[in-house]
Amino acid sequence: INVVTLQSRVTPRDCDAAGSQSGTAFSSQRSVAHPCDICGGPEQEHRLKVLFQVLDVNGDGGICINDLTIGLKKLGLHRTERDLMKIVKAGDKDLDGQLDFQEFVHYLKDHEKKLRLVFKSLDKKNDGRIDSQEIMQSLRDLGVNISEEQAEKILKSMDKNGTMTIDWNEWRDYYLLHPAGNIPEIILYWKHSTIFDVGESLMVPDEFTAEEKQTGMWWRHLVAGGGAGAVSRTCTAPLDRLKVLMQVHASKNNSMHIAGGFSQMIREGGVRSLWRGNGINVVKIAPESAIKFMAYEQIKRLIGSNQETLGITERLVAGSLAGAIAQSSIYPMEVLKTRLALRKTGQYSGILDCATHIFQKEGIAAFYKGYIPNMLGIIPYAGIDLAVYETLKNSWLQRFATESADPGVFVLLACGTTSSTCGQLASYPLALVRTRMQAQATQQGGPQMTMTGLFRHIVRTEGAAGLYRGLAPNFMKVIPSVSISYVVYEYLKITLGVQSK
Repeated sequence: INVVTLQSRVTPRDCDAAGSQSGTAFSSQRSVAHPCDICGGPEQEHRLKVLFQVLDVNGDGGICINDLTIGLKKLGLHRTERDLMKIVKAGDKDLDGQLDFQEFVHYLKDHEKKLRLVFKSLDKKNDGRIDSQEIMQSLRDLGVNISEEQAEKILKSMDKNGTMTIDWNEWRDYYLLHPAGNIPEIILYWKHSTIFDVGESLMVPDEFTAEEKQTGMWWRHLVAGGGAGAVSRTCTAPLDRLKVLMQVHASKNNSMHIAGGFSQMIREGGVRSLWRGNGINVVKIAPESAIKFMAYEQIKRLIGSNQETLGITERLVAGSLAGAIAQSSIYPMEVLKTRLALRKTGQYSGILDCATHIFQKEGIAAFYKGYIPNMLGIIPYAGIDLAVYETLKNSWLQRFATESADPGVFVLLACGTTSSTCGQLASYPLALVRTRMQAQATQQGGPQMTMTGLFRHIVRTEGAAGLYRGLAPNFMKVIPSVSISYVVYEYLKITLGVQSK
């Protein structure tokens, strides 16, 4: 709920009440403009003063939480204390616990800009009106399927003149759709973002709103996401290295367990060895995120989409292609990460030394070993990840979105963790084959197999379970990765001045 929402509830009767309190007659003004019309003109300041007076219950020149509580009840609205705190916090620039008139005006203008962007994205026909089919399509793009009857019900709640369409004035005056169909809130809360970083490289890129692109907020989001990923990956690096060791060395004859794997790493190289390969894993976050974002935006244009938020199928195609382009660009870093994670103490002095050794002994082709299974793994990972996330989102909206589309932190984290885990489970055999192909040269006397040959060899010698070696430490790192990413991401957003609406 935003202060803009209140505008739809302010009636001429409220204007008269405010006018009588301030000793000003409003009968002549009502025919000219409504107080909820904040799009400019000579009457703008006067209208905003009227609205401010309606909400400033105690007349002290500021709107606090108590004022909002009483004012909303007077206007027939009942909101939780959490919602009221959000209103004041979002507009309170001087941090005095209330909104003065200037803060109030700035807040309203800011939200009208957002409403215009949302209205434009809903207006598929670009005719200045929204009909039931456009509402259905917009919700379908977000993975929320409703019937035409439900769409018409949403439409009627906003349609003042009986045309069964919504123009800009009706949209602005009403603002809020049914909670489960509140397009702006669903986009805001449920956007599948980079905060769910579990150290994998197959995620669908972030989508940014037109406002975020225009104001330059998008790069701050990317920086915050990259920083969160770096901290998260560093904290869970020991589990990641253990996973690589188990993928390459564990077998029926050499059953490496979690405790034994950690003991072996510490015994061979000390505690510091637990973080081998983490440096390159962190370094590749920035170029990969940037390339993936730029490729995603270009692919969206190529497939002819003018929407801010793509449909699930379009997003899967665009995201998979963007992921493939980004992975192709930074894939040598993936090989280096695996080799550094598997190295013995003193084998390489650093990243550059490792790259030099590989180039001199194996040639440039060695930097693309495992490339094909890695590319193939993007499709099941992204597909399952998106499908599960959209299903969980849809289920929550239909069952629990009775008063707000805001699912809260724990629901978002649970959905992100579950979908990412399912995506990893689907693509894990390809990830294991990729890692073994990257590591083949490190096993002296070992056969140099192709992808299909390695699949057959693993199934023949180790059974189907062999395709899931290292799965336990991989899953163990998911929850701490997501949790750490989220906390650091929120902290960095505040530090970088990213608005949390």
